[in-house]
Amino acid sequence: MKINLKQLFIAITCTLLIPTVMAVVTSASPALPAASAMVTTVAGMPPVTDADNLYSETKTDRFNPEVKNDLERVYVPNLRSNDVFVIDPSTLKVLDRFKVGRAPQHIVPAWDLRTLWVANNAERGNDGSLTPIDPRSGKAGKAIPVDDPYNLYFSPDGRSAIVVAEAKHRLDFRDPKTLKLQYSIDVPKCGGINHGDFSVDGRYAIFTCEFQGTIAKIDLINKTVQGYIKLTLPKTRFKDNAKPSNPFETEICTASKGMPQDIRIAPNGKLFYVADMESDGVHLIDGEAFKEIGFVTTGVAAHGLYPSRDGKLLYVANRGSHSIHGKRGGPGSVTVLDFASNKVVANWSIPGGGSPDMGNVSNDGKWLWLSGRFDDVVYRFDTTSGKVDRVKVGQEPHGLVVWPQPGRYSLGHTGNLR
Repeated sequence: MKINLKQLFIAITCTLLIPTVMAVVTSASPALPAASAMVTTVAGMPPVTDADNLYSETKTDRFNPEVKNDLERVYVPNLRSNDVFVIDPSTLKVLDRFKVGRAPQHIVPAWDLRTLWVANNAERGNDGSLTPIDPRSGKAGKAIPVDDPYNLYFSPDGRSAIVVAEAKHRLDFRDPKTLKLQYSIDVPKCGGINHGDFSVDGRYAIFTCEFQGTIAKIDLINKTVQGYIKLTLPKTRFKDNAKPSNPFETEICTASKGMPQDIRIAPNGKLFYVADMESDGVHLIDGEAFKEIGFVTTGVAAHGLYPSRDGKLLYVANRGSHSIHGKRGGPGSVTVLDFASNKVVANWSIPGGGSPDMGNVSNDGKWLWLSGRFDDVVYRFDTTSGKVDRVKVGQEPHGLVVWPQPGRYSLGHTGNLR
């Protein structure tokens, strides 16, 4: 269901960053330089085939032959019930359920697309593990002990699995098959390091620091931290207890720092979009200069970021609560952002409220699947109308994966393919 964009416009103008937001939303700011015709990537990384759209190989017809026999499924990790639900996306029926390690956070496709890894980080425990799922059978294998795997990424050259050890403030680079430790990069000033994305050429990555209100730039060539940025908070934000029917009531922002979550790179590789749960929108980051250049207000507790199949739109999942443990039936929504203009073109509310968190777009681009973190459901949004279907799952679903996905290789998370 689409909301009144005039109402959204009024809410946006209530923020501290009025000149920046207005410039971004109206496309009045100077245009960034066009991407170069050729991109020189790091050794071993697949070439960038379209410098204007690094998601060009994830369009609906661009399947890697490796996935041709994989089952069409949605795999949902449930943080509190320590299990994975398996959904048939065509019927919305739960087909299977199996136990995994403690506190499964995300389900992550491997770089070579042959394994789906369940990241069980065991929250505040020492029994973290990664559980493999065979996407051809849909069955889980034996878990492999790994220290604190909150999230999982893969280096652009495919040589390393990058375990995001959130509680340790550390990135552990491991063999992508055996998971044997290769080396680590300490990120001491990145409290709550959890989500990341990679530059168009694979030279660096930017990770979000949830509990620090900052982001960190990682030099993947020299294996060092290049620096940190503290994200700017707005003066006001949306109310945490707003009714789902009117999610754009504002309040004074009393937070002292942001709470950055997901991060995704723009199709032309020039900007990074950072979802911020405290700021209710996305920060725009110039990756090369490593500075914040803008902000776009979206909805209550911006959380997950997913490009459309044609690389023209960015779907922003607004979780509906500034709290880590929110209430059921909150003012959660999905905002649709146009990459070219950075304008908000639609906002889909959830009838009766909800808490859309993380997931991905279906391989045909027709559906956006998201976990309902505080409502123990999964949402399927129609990407044309915003209409919502629900599927009941386990306790506190988190980073679900929709499989198979188009693309040549996976950089991790819930299907960041290129």
